Amino acid sequence: MSSVAVLTQESFNEHRSGLVAEQAGGSSSAGDEEAPAYKDAFPPLPEKAASPEGTQEPVNAWTSKIRPLKSSVITQVFHVPLEERKYKDINQFGEGDQAKVCVDIMHKTGAHLELSMAKDQGLSIMVSGKLDAVMKARKEIVSRLQTQASATVAIPKEHHRFVIGKNGEKLQELELKTATKIQIPRPDDPSNHIKISGTKEGLEKAKHEILLISAEQDKRAVERVNIDKVFHPFITGAYNKLVADMMQETGARINVPPPSVNKTEIVITGEKEQVALAVAMIKKIYEGKKNATTIAVEVKKSQHKYVIGPKGNTLQEILEKTGVSVEIPPPDSNSETVILRGEPDRLGQALTEVYAKANSYTVSSVVAPSWLHRFIIGKKGQNLAKITQQMPKVHIEFTEGEDKITLEGPTKDMQMVQSQMEAIVTDLVSRMDYMEISVDPRFHRHLIGKGGANINRIKDLHKVSVRIPPDNEKSHLIRIEGDPQGVQEASKELLELASRMENERTKDLIIEQRFHRAIIGQKGEKIKDVRDKFPEVIINFPDPAAKSDIVQLRGPRNEVEKCSKFMAKMVADMVENGFFLSVPIFKQFHKNIIGKGGANIKKIREETNTRIDLPAENSNSEMIVITGKKENCEAARIRILSIQKELANITEMEVSIPSKLHNSLIGSKGRFVRSIMEECGEFIPTRVTTF
Repeated sequence: MSSVAVLTQESFNEHRSGLVAEQAGGSSSAGDEEAPAYKDAFPPLPEKAASPEGTQEPVNAWTSKIRPLKSSVITQVFHVPLEERKYKDINQFGEGDQAKVCVDIMHKTGAHLELSMAKDQGLSIMVSGKLDAVMKARKEIVSRLQTQASATVAIPKEHHRFVIGKNGEKLQELELKTATKIQIPRPDDPSNHIKISGTKEGLEKAKHEILLISAEQDKRAVERVNIDKVFHPFITGAYNKLVADMMQETGARINVPPPSVNKTEIVITGEKEQVALAVAMIKKIYEGKKNATTIAVEVKKSQHKYVIGPKGNTLQEILEKTGVSVEIPPPDSNSETVILRGEPDRLGQALTEVYAKANSYTVSSVVAPSWLHRFIIGKKGQNLAKITQQMPKVHIEFTEGEDKITLEGPTKDMQMVQSQMEAIVTDLVSRMDYMEISVDPRFHRHLIGKGGANINRIKDLHKVSVRIPPDNEKSHLIRIEGDPQGVQEASKELLELASRMENERTKDLIIEQRFHRAIIGQKGEKIKDVRDKFPEVIINFPDPAAKSDIVQLRGPRNEVEKCSKFMAKMVADMVENGFFLSVPIFKQFHKNIIGKGGANIKKIREETNTRIDLPAENSNSEMIVITGKKENCEAARIRILSIQKELANITEMEVSIPSKLHNSLIGSKGRFVRSIMEECGEFIPTRVTTF
């Protein structure tokens, strides 16, 4: 933002002493300059295109013509003035509601939007896409990003259908063209008032178009008068009071194009006598002003908006006070020449007003490191709120990456605001610090943690601000800002986390799925012991439905290796202890094997280091299963059989039968061997099984 140059009294006097009367037809600069327009208040990013009438049309936010990029893609730039922005409290440190709205508009219309902040704090929006998408996006932008106004225009009821058009096409075209919402009364409603809602500029355009449509259908007299645009302010008068008085006096309807529409044609409709009277009044005003004196003065481009005023009110105020029209160059022009047109004896007063308005605002800056900006603003802008509440007309602007803060506001308020801002900056510089550390981008998301848990913990613990660059930047630098001690501690913790992650390793262990449940244990007790032993290692088992043998270990390299060896040994022990055999014991002796309170079976288990499983009491099975190392299983079997021998007169005999006959002897599913045992009352062990 440029600093405003203060016009001195000497330069002002010099201008006044050099006033030269110029005829309207004799001054090309005066004749070519346009009348001051509402759109000039906050400059858009314009594009020029020839108007349908063949005249060069000054570009403004909502009427800029389409510039083809490709055969089917067009681009338009729209401008939302500061005073019409819905979301004014947006800065570079937060995405803000307006950015979210633009994303939603892109999804909804298919157009591409780019936002930028103009020097005058207006919002510039570049929209690209197919014509239909751009027009829809423009309508959405107006309704959702600009404050809305409303107005009514009265035309004969019988003309309403021409505004609507066939199948509503004319109305839809008009709404898109002016970016407004137009409500026409229903046929059964006697009202002849059409309601328009949208921006001030859009309202003017829509009203003008509707009145033109009505004039074309009017059965009464219609007269069109071409008068140079620069004289229109004298015909409308300040705040349109003069044209309203003429309409009331004559009864005719007078439609003067608004400043944003570059047309010279004034349309008058009504009864023949009314129209003739109105035309005569308009021509009389023109004849009286066409030879008005003009002066050209230089005013800094950055000061033009102060001369125009919000919504062009300052221009209207000067016109009302002095009867002098002030013409400001269009925003896309580099010219700094302002033209004043009016009676010679009133030009001096008007010029005084112009200079007073130009110098009523000042721009200055405060030096402040860009990394301190967020702290100067404060949480939710609370620091700035204290200043802006006292001086609401002063605008404070922070630009990302620039080591300064721009202040703009009434000259009388600027000194106090500047001193307050400088005091805040001095205080923060004395007690704040920052540090940048380098961390591989692949570890950034791990530093952030799930849902930002890690980074938020560090921020809260050390009372610092941490900026981790987004993935698309591919930057190694992490910036930490805050209290010097907090910055040191936070950077140390982040570097330690990054170092640990850099040393991290992932290893896949191949363990048969049948062992997974045994490793995990009942209610996860066994794997909990392993995790407690290696707390820095994350152990992931595959889902049982996946039928995968891969167990994944992740953590510090050394710890992963230790955990891997430990688990491999667990599996080896399970394989070694996976031998089992079945021992037939008479059912009536099972309780003796168990012993009182399980004493016998517990003793055998502990001394032989085996697992011994007995069939349920209500089961017909007499087999006791022993699991463990082979030699331990054999020892346990001998001890169990010895208990049975002590309790009964049992003789054991071994019969050698060729192995090829075993299947025939056993029979299908053991049918033959079972029938022999039942008939003879003997136990015949036929097989010892391992896995």
